[in-house]
Amino acid sequence: MSMASTSTPGSSSELTITVEHNPCKSRLSELGINWWPKWGCPPGKFMLKFDAQETCYLLRGKVKVYPKGSSEFVQFGAGDLVTIPKGLSCTWDVSIAVDKHYKFESSSTTPSPE
Repeated sequence: MSMASTSTPGSSSELTITVEHNPCKSRLSELGINWWPKWGCPPGKFMLKFDAQETCYLLRGKVKVYPKGSSEFVQFGAGDLVTIPKGLSCTWDVSIAVDKHYKFESSSTTPSPE
């Protein structure tokens, strides 16, 4: 299992996306991934602002996430467990349609278009 992350330069809170590549089945079971809601999207570019921390597990797809104001990106895809911090504004560049399970820090909050 490997981890990758990036932070938004110049941000006072250093918002970091964490990617856990191919977590073991016991980890996924412990988190209750299969009970989380599912969401999907077609290929394209989507501007999002996360009003709550999101943890998601990609069943399929490939994404590059560009934090607002940065040319750096974080890439993840099928089989990855990803944590996106509250307060992050970013662009999702989806090259392969995404299907994922997700959970927000607060169940009443979802990403909002910018």
